[in-house]
Amino acid sequence: MKYLHTMIRVNHLDESLKFYTEVLGMNLVSKTDYPAGEFTLAFVSYGTSKDDPCIELTYNYGKHSYQIGDGFGHIAFGTENAADVCEKVRAAGGKVTREPGPMKHGTTVIAFIEDPNGYKIELIERK
Repeated sequence: MKYLHTMIRVNHLDESLKFYTEVLGMNLVSKTDYPAGEFTLAFVSYGTSKDDPCIELTYNYGKHSYQIGDGFGHIAFGTENAADVCEKVRAAGGKVTREPGPMKHGTTVIAFIEDPNGYKIELIERK
């Protein structure tokens, strides 16, 4: 078994792609439009292909809002400096929902941000 990807539905594909590629520095490894099915799939990764762990951004034509289920928690990324990422997100007009600091009952530095669709992303410092 191998982890392949996590799929999230997005409100505006271009806005989401800009956030994940320009703000978080991921690579767009694939983008395919399916006109007959009225959707577009875009895969972003810190790798270079869909063989690397990816996030699949699914845009359904004409659908511009979703309810994020209460069973979904968050996506997590390791980073050397959570404060730097938070500043980059803030500078791009993004939302920081938890400032960097030690996790409750621990010492690992974490922070939380939101993507343009409201999905929570945890930043975990790993030196």
